[in-house]
Amino acid sequence: MSMDALNLFRGQILEWQPLCIRGSGSKDFYGGPLVGQVLDTRPYSGIVHYEPTELVITARCGTPLSEVESALARYQQHLAFEPPHFGHATLGGMVASGLSGPTRAALGSLRDHVLGVRIMDGEGRVLRFGGEVMKNVAGFDVSRLMVGALGTLGLILEVSLKVMPMPLAEASLRFEISQDEALTTMNRWAGEPWPLVASAWENGLMTVRLAGAHAAVAAACQTLGGDRLEPLSARQFWQGLREQTSAFFAGNQPIWRLSLPSIAPPIALSGPILIEWGGSQRWLQSDAHPDLIREVATQNGGHATLFRGSKARDDIFTPPSAPLMEIHRRLKQRFDPHQVFNRGRLYPEF
Repeated sequence: MSMDALNLFRGQILEWQPLCIRGSGSKDFYGGPLVGQVLDTRPYSGIVHYEPTELVITARCGTPLSEVESALARYQQHLAFEPPHFGHATLGGMVASGLSGPTRAALGSLRDHVLGVRIMDGEGRVLRFGGEVMKNVAGFDVSRLMVGALGTLGLILEVSLKVMPMPLAEASLRFEISQDEALTTMNRWAGEPWPLVASAWENGLMTVRLAGAHAAVAAACQTLGGDRLEPLSARQFWQGLREQTSAFFAGNQPIWRLSLPSIAPPIALSGPILIEWGGSQRWLQSDAHPDLIREVATQNGGHATLFRGSKARDDIFTPPSAPLMEIHRRLKQRFDPHQVFNRGRLYPEF
């Protein structure tokens, strides 16, 4: 079955007509418009290798993310970067979108956990980069190029990921605090020896998540104070952020994702704000002109992405500088010389 799927993929690619690489479609809203004949990755599914003692799992692109997480949970392990599902996500879509959840700032991004990939390029060739062990560094940069590329560089076939043990204890604390105070506190606590793995601020409330050894979590709770959330309420809160089911993300208002230095002050833009990752990720609901939002982000040392709610869908990501765009073009030419994969999903030029 797996060889049949690969031959089917190759046959579609070698027609050299535009292809829309798609699994479950959970990330259809993200990036530019969907163009071309659908290449359905779901037939190429399954966990290829998982040895819990090695803390590494390898699975095919069409494997449901829930299947991978269930396999890890049986051995009290997990994907520490907490990728969002947004429905029924597949492993390939997870890597192509490059999105990480609330713990990203403390435990690393999806890109940090990729050990190796196997892809099919625009000539129908199967290429392997990286490996399946954490000490293997060959090809790391090429492997990680696939993270967040939205399928524009090739069809991801398999991914090897580093996994981590689940924490022994968790606790979430809540504080009534202003945005200025929250940003200052988040940055101060990030330099302290607390087992702080996630933080969020919205509408006068800052919530932090502690995880690790029982003694470390208990000591941090006693020292930091605040109101401790009940376990169920805490799980629902962080799950709402991870899957964007919380009230902030409801409605049809455009939602911008601003990536800024954690020490950047509150941004001078109107609209509801939600802050994550110790201040480095700031979600904004706003109808303001994209140029204004991007100008403010740039002035504060970062960049802005129109994450959801685009009408034109032709200017989703901040355009890179000319030298960086030239690197993008060369990579696109190397991996996809016939412009087959996911045209326009990342940049209109591709």
